[in-house]
Amino acid sequence: MTFTRRAALAATALSGALLLAACGGSSDSGSTTADPTNTGGSDLTGSVRIDGSSTVFPLTATAAEDFMAANPGVQVTVASSGTGGGFEKFCRGETDANDASRPVKDDEAANCEAAGIEFGQLTVATDALTVVVNPANDWATCLTIEELAKIWAPDSTVNNWNQVRDGFPDEALSLFGPGTDSGTFDYFTDVVNGEEGASRADYTPSEDDNVIVQGVAGSPGGLGYFGFTYFEENADQLKAVEIDSGSGCVAPSADAARDGSYEPLARPLFVYPSVQALQQPQVRAFFEYYVANDAAIAEGALYIPLSEEGQAQLVADLDALLAKAGS
Repeated sequence: MTFTRRAALAATALSGALLLAACGGSSDSGSTTADPTNTGGSDLTGSVRIDGSSTVFPLTATAAEDFMAANPGVQVTVASSGTGGGFEKFCRGETDANDASRPVKDDEAANCEAAGIEFGQLTVATDALTVVVNPANDWATCLTIEELAKIWAPDSTVNNWNQVRDGFPDEALSLFGPGTDSGTFDYFTDVVNGEEGASRADYTPSEDDNVIVQGVAGSPGGLGYFGFTYFEENADQLKAVEIDSGSGCVAPSADAARDGSYEPLARPLFVYPSVQALQQPQVRAFFEYYVANDAAIAEGALYIPLSEEGQAQLVADLDALLAKAGS
């Protein structure tokens, strides 16, 4: 894989979107460009437009960079306006696919149907949603789901660590997390607070995970949450909290996400291509490449690859979508 997750994250921090151009040079917006000397022998031309989850963004950006290295006539644009924001664009026909860190909602599916946009769900990797604290925090090594709910509930007034558990110090609690357009926000609030979107509002929200990193790293009593691989990228600035959902404390990890022990914060990650877009040769070729190389792409982008069964299902799901799109 030629495109590293660190580079993708740097591009996100600089511009909020990654424009992967098909010819030489780079723009002032922090875009990254495929090698113009690599002709790849492909006659494909055109564009592929993808938006959505900031969590899935580096994975799809990795696929885009390598695909364009072999197909310099194709321009792939990968942006990250959040799962919900991306679905709004997708269902208006502005993009060919949407990255998502949670399944499509019923109202989003209805909006796409009303606009005549048919789509399918591809599960491309696994994630372990990770709760993080400041490195100076030596007390909250493990938190229960009930304690997380106590902190994040819509009616919560907890503003000090000594309110979370007896014995915790008198330290102001500063909260950072994804914004309401984020699939990570939807997933976390659902499994922690019991209702998607149910959360206290007095925290620092951002669709840019780097803002959450900086906030927690800069606050001795800081706490936040985002995808596991983003924690790995910033492990020198943060500490991951173990989670106890009733069977003991479990640290987030690839193995724990795969074997089901990291409950309930392990989750699948998705890409939703439209059937109409897959009728275009360059879009079809991109997703064939993405799926065929999914395990290597996930590893190259520092994500948790699918199991063998999951990979087989991904191939079958794309085949079904391509059959709908026709040859």
